[in-house]
Amino acid sequence: MNLDLIKRGADELLIEAELKQKLALGRPLRIKAGFDPTAPDLHLGHTVLLNKMRQLQDMGHHALFLIGDFTGMIGDPTGKNTTRPPLSREQVLENAQSYRDQVFKVLDPEKTEIVFNSTWMDKFSAVDLIRLAATHTVAQMLERDDFAKRYKSTQPIAIHEFIYPLVQGYDSVALKADIELGGTDQKFNLLMGREMQRHYGQPAQCILTMPLLEGLDGVNKMSKSLGNYIGITDAPQDMFGKLMSISDVLMWRYLELLSFRSLGEIAAWRTETEGGRNPRDIKVLLAQEIVTRFHSQRDAETALEEFEARFRRGVLPDDMPEINVSAPDGSIGVPQLLKSADLVSSTSEAIRMIAQGAVKLDGERVNDKADVVEAGRVVVAQVGKRKFARITVL
Repeated sequence: MNLDLIKRGADELLIEAELKQKLALGRPLRIKAGFDPTAPDLHLGHTVLLNKMRQLQDMGHHALFLIGDFTGMIGDPTGKNTTRPPLSREQVLENAQSYRDQVFKVLDPEKTEIVFNSTWMDKFSAVDLIRLAATHTVAQMLERDDFAKRYKSTQPIAIHEFIYPLVQGYDSVALKADIELGGTDQKFNLLMGREMQRHYGQPAQCILTMPLLEGLDGVNKMSKSLGNYIGITDAPQDMFGKLMSISDVLMWRYLELLSFRSLGEIAAWRTETEGGRNPRDIKVLLAQEIVTRFHSQRDAETALEEFEARFRRGVLPDDMPEINVSAPDGSIGVPQLLKSADLVSSTSEAIRMIAQGAVKLDGERVNDKADVVEAGRVVVAQVGKRKFARITVL
């Protein structure tokens, strides 16, 4: 029944026994995923969920790509500590068109139904909305973590924000969804869909939550508003360069959530890096895979050539010093490495330069002051625009 494949990369499946029953029906299941068009572009964080939807399409199931043009005017309160400003209908429709143009870079257009929740919500009367609101209590709403925190800290919660999860839940009723996909932060809203379907006499949908992809900073969720994103319409060179800039630790997270390589192959790569293979080699393979997916193999090859020329040959001075640095414990932290190589006057200066994005190893920006370099590696370290050293870690 391909259950293991469905669960690959997912955070949680609710309820597994129910999904087995649905799969045993032998018909295409209706797979719902909703996106509020609050920004005009999709990024790699969105594709964690979209890739799973494409996987389910390839198994023969029916994809319902829901554009929340109605809920987008409310504003999803998930993860927010303040009321989110609603968008105008014009803004929502403009962003929705961008979503439609971009989503087929991942989904199969022949097996995708694009739907808008304004189709049924615009027909709701005031009486209908009151009846919908009557299905839940304020106490139930305050069970939601972000609402509870705001209420406890006396942060205002607007009444219309309670409507959002109710409408998202009703979307599952309108679409007769069998499975709904969403990020881990959407669990409350996804469960609302199960409750609404039961209330309206439908079989309850199963829920598949997907992890949230960290952005380039390795800390916050990938978000255009935070500027830590990689857009799926980014130019090949920009996409490649951004992927090469992520930390070695974050690289494994991206491989797990974005790569189509087998889990066995990824595990083998991890073993190789533990044995001394440069993580940069693996990062190149990841960057080439992603650029090829959203552009072409030729674009990926050109992006690699330009990256190499820019970050390895084009910027290195001819008189770069060669320095040996000892790592008696088998590895050395980057701040200590830079101080030992006389590229900074102190580890505190190194930490400050890392925070400013001014430190690179082998042309890759260092984002985490806790990064280390293993003994046996040779790296080209750069601080600012003019300080370079080729460092052998002994």
